[in-house]
Amino acid sequence: MAYDENNIFARILRGEIPCDKVFENEHVLAFRDINPQTPTHVLVIPKGAYVSSDDFAEKASDAEIAVFFRAVGQIARDLGLVAPGYRILANHGRDAHQEVPHFHLHVFGGKDLGRMIKPADK
Repeated sequence: MAYDENNIFARILRGEIPCDKVFENEHVLAFRDINPQTPTHVLVIPKGAYVSSDDFAEKASDAEIAVFFRAVGQIARDLGLVAPGYRILANHGRDAHQEVPHFHLHVFGGKDLGRMIKPADK
């Protein structure tokens, strides 16, 4: 799948759409989700044009990958999520319901998050 330069995250990165920024560095932007699923729900995106986690893993530089995942840890610390716990999630593709074709991680916290997913139907 080709990268869509007009996806909402690309538009946020270009400053065309505002966001409630919680973190930014040379490779990463993180902002609060406009439809939060938990009390703390932050989206962490690379500034590069990557469609999915697979695309990011294949094409991003080692520096981009390292800075990205270090940023996730920093964001969790900054938001006070480390001690009580938090969840990170990346959806990839149709079956996972990836809604925006720009790689991103969700950082969830601020309450007991329960089981990650329901047990499989048998």
